[in-house]
Amino acid sequence: MNRRSFIKNSGLVAGAITLASIPENKLFSNPKKFNMKATHKLQLSFVPYTLQLKHAFTLSTSSRTTTPVVLVKIAYDNYCGYGEASMPPYLGESHESVLKLLSQLNLSQFNDPFLSDDIMDYVNNTMPGNYAAKAAVDIALNDLTGKIIGLPLHKIWGLNPAKTPVTSFTIGIDTPEVVRLKVKEAEPYQLLKVKLGRNTDREMIETIRSATQKPMCVDINQGWTDRQKALDEIFWLKEKGIVFIEQPMHKNNYDDTAWLTQHSPLPIIADEAFQTNSDVAKLKGVYNAINIKLMKCGGLTPALKIAHEVRNAGMKVMIGCMTETSCAVSAAAQLSPLVDWADLDGNLLISNDPFDGMKIVDGKITLPNKAGIGVVPLKQKTDIAKFLK
Repeated sequence: MNRRSFIKNSGLVAGAITLASIPENKLFSNPKKFNMKATHKLQLSFVPYTLQLKHAFTLSTSSRTTTPVVLVKIAYDNYCGYGEASMPPYLGESHESVLKLLSQLNLSQFNDPFLSDDIMDYVNNTMPGNYAAKAAVDIALNDLTGKIIGLPLHKIWGLNPAKTPVTSFTIGIDTPEVVRLKVKEAEPYQLLKVKLGRNTDREMIETIRSATQKPMCVDINQGWTDRQKALDEIFWLKEKGIVFIEQPMHKNNYDDTAWLTQHSPLPIIADEAFQTNSDVAKLKGVYNAINIKLMKCGGLTPALKIAHEVRNAGMKVMIGCMTETSCAVSAAAQLSPLVDWADLDGNLLISNDPFDGMKIVDGKITLPNKAGIGVVPLKQKTDIAKFLK
């Protein structure tokens, strides 16, 4: 399905009409400077980067203090779009794999950034998999075209920025002392997301409840193995003010997860069990909702399509993130008016974010009124700052 057909069929006609109604001399941020008939070429550049976490990020199966990312630029005329690939270990991607794919791309064969279907078909067919790398290109391309048009992506898509949800703030598994510190750091946020899946689950919840009565959701990261015990835990968690359960059992354990969803008093959300739009149909009836992440599905363009497919399948929608800079998080936030829940705090968990982007105000996602994904590089005397100029 091409982009024009998708806009028509997915209920985005309003956004298309909005664009169509804008006078040509207002549609582009600098129409005299930008010539749509110009023969400029797209220029792709990229650089590896390592995110430093403020605290060790501990899940049911792993712990880490850094996350590798690759930052991407696509330049065209006097415009520049930014993108990002984030590679937490469980995705199986790395600096090496992302750089390998990006090094094979020759975007200079394209002289029109609005031919995004053609461009992304070329990118997607260059190598199988490598969704984080492809997401970086897709995000940068969307940022670029948004800047050329002179509008934020949410406005181009016809989405109401007043309908953004609150974001959860993640608290990883840790000692009671560190957990209390993390709860204190989470004071500005209305919803806490607690990592569980070890034999300290109840201790984690009780520790947090001793410090705050805020609503919480929990992410088990496939850590539970017995469905009856899992159900017992969910009933206990409901009494503690938990609002939903994310990925309680192994991603391939469809039967037990479907049973758990059927009997659970709380919504069950798929995370690791979901990657691309081909997974939507097989998860219907197994989960109540799906967590969409740009790094898993390949970027903003597929994520927008998936959000509508999930809704049409009768499930609720969540937009999530990895440990990311404000680049990828702000990109995902452009979709947030479409969703029921958001977990867009990846940039809040790191100490070396090179971008300024979307903000959290009173716990709520607030979209910047800037063109594209709404980010600007921070002024720093670093090699990354030089790259992003």
